Amino acid sequence: MRYRTRKSRQVVVLAAVAALGAGLLAGCAEDKDEPGGSSGGGGGGGGKTTLTVGVFGTFGLKEAGLYDKYMKENPDVVIKQTSIERNENYYPQLLTHLSTGSGLADIQAIEVNNIAEVTATQADRLVDLGKAPGVDKDSFLDWKWQQGTAQNGSTVALGTDVGPQGICYRKDLFKKAGLPTDRDEVGELWAGDWQKYLDVGKQYKAKAPKDSAFVDGAGGVMAAVTGSYEERFYDKDGKVVYKDSAAVKEAWDIASEFATEGLTAKLQQFQPSWDQAFSNGRFATISCPAWMLGYIKDKGGDKAEGKWDVAQAPKPSNWGGSFLVVPKAGKNTEEAAKLAAWLTAPEQQAVLFEKRGSFPSSTAAYDLPTVKDAKNPYFEGAPIGEIFAKAAEGAPVQILGPKDLIIAQNLADIGMLQVDQKGKSPDEGWKAAVAAIDNALDE
Repeated sequence: MRYRTRKSRQVVVLAAVAALGAGLLAGCAEDKDEPGGSSGGGGGGGGKTTLTVGVFGTFGLKEAGLYDKYMKENPDVVIKQTSIERNENYYPQLLTHLSTGSGLADIQAIEVNNIAEVTATQADRLVDLGKAPGVDKDSFLDWKWQQGTAQNGSTVALGTDVGPQGICYRKDLFKKAGLPTDRDEVGELWAGDWQKYLDVGKQYKAKAPKDSAFVDGAGGVMAAVTGSYEERFYDKDGKVVYKDSAAVKEAWDIASEFATEGLTAKLQQFQPSWDQAFSNGRFATISCPAWMLGYIKDKGGDKAEGKWDVAQAPKPSNWGGSFLVVPKAGKNTEEAAKLAAWLTAPEQQAVLFEKRGSFPSSTAAYDLPTVKDAKNPYFEGAPIGEIFAKAAEGAPVQILGPKDLIIAQNLADIGMLQVDQKGKSPDEGWKAAVAAIDNALDE
């Protein structure tokens, strides 16, 4: 798995999103603390061209060996990576560097929760990678390609990965509660409807093992539901519509009922108590994108091995993902675009999945053996390539807005958390969330 920091991306974080995207998980900073500037030809010594790549957290490209492979194939190129540990520190600095045209790496990473703002406000400062040699639009998921495309039609960001979601569940707890444990049968329990997921939760509670809940927390449920809709917080014209959104209404109502019916373990995602709960059986299910499998394995450890499995989610949904952009202010834009195209090509995305668990945004990678035939031994040999490819291809072309993360975080951490942990009514929680969001958006 690629560990990245984001109280963004996931969203509920969205945890969606905060992870999103976000300080989801603290990655380890590499190299320097801040983005490096572009190096001109010869910057690597001996007439070589040095290309710099600025990322947040432990992004995975370096760790998967992709830079080394590219340099071996292109001996006149030297790649140097800089990393800032947390996206919430990385992204504001990136915007500042873009506005001044200085301090930029040749290639910069962008978290999905920031991509709408980047395409809306920074497109004229970025290279149109849709025209770069070796880039094939048809090899990407349509919705991922659209996320990286600006209103002027230029595709300024190429997707590295996506976060298609399944439902991870504890087979041992399901068995004790009298529910099926086969992943196909489990998926059928709630196929096509998040309300069915809630209904299964009520069945679980009736015979649940002592001290176990059906889900980790209501916030994660809410994020998963909104992730399965095209329109969530903004409409196609860029207007904030979360107060009247069908996605938010369904997500809020279902998540609230999870909380008020006592079906949650009342945990906040990416907190220490949540981490500990993966091994001690505090909850039986969680909405999990592909990258979270590594997280569960890490936190569950040997104690939980063989107990977790993964099934299809009620509806295709996405939580997370990132992009690469090439600033026009760089000194090596042509070479940088070539590298960005190579790093996001199907073959390299398949390697990133194999080595780091980051699920490809390239549909062409889904037919490669390392993805198509992938199974996860920690999750009872679950065919994760098949499960997550189906989810990715079925996910909606989601409308993203510049303040998605702010809206999602306040819905989860201000509103739903009060319902789930503090016993507030759904109406009280909603009013608190709206007040916080409106204040943040200066409405």
